[in-house]
Order: sequence, then structure tokens, then C-alpha cells
Amino acid sequence: MNAEEITTMNIRIEGRVQGCGFRDFAVREANGRKLKGWVRNRSDGSVEAVAHGPSRQIEEFIAVCIKGPRGAEVTAVNLQPADPPESLGFVRRPSV
Repeated sequence: MNAEEITTMNIRIEGRVQGCGFRDFAVREANGRKLKGWVRNRSDGSVEAVAHGPSRQIEEFIAVCIKGPRGAEVTAVNLQPADPPESLGFVRRPSV
């Protein structure tokens, strides 16, 4: 019996991603995939998320972040491995 691989990724989304509901979109998409983590706006205009869960759901989440919600214009997505978050679900954090 193979255990499904669990991944934690830091996802940095750049472009026109603030003021378009990106964080609420990310929370809905992540919770729909039962991921743990968080999302927040950054002062440089990007959106940052940490997502933790099965690799396949993480890949799906990254794919929807690349598209973004209506009104978003994603120009770059940067991925880096991260430590698992302490949150129980996927939440919106205050901007930094």
C-alpha cells in the first residue's frame, strides 16, 4: 500500500493580483481540495500562499492560481518548498 506523497509549497503570485478577490478565490480553491495553509497580500503587490497537502491537489491548486480569478492577470508564479503550516484549514492572513 503506497501512501500518497504530501507536499508543502510556498507560492508567490505576481501581476495584477490584488484588488480582484484573489485571496478569497485561493481560500475557496484550497479548501475545496482540503489543503492546509494560508494566503496573504504582500506590500510589493504580489500574493503569497503556503499550501500543504497531497501532491496532486497541490499541483491542481497551483494550476488554478496561475489562471487566477476573473479580473486577475498573473504574470509570474514562483514556487519553493516550505515547512508545513500550523493552521488546521486554509485561511486568509493579514497583509504584510
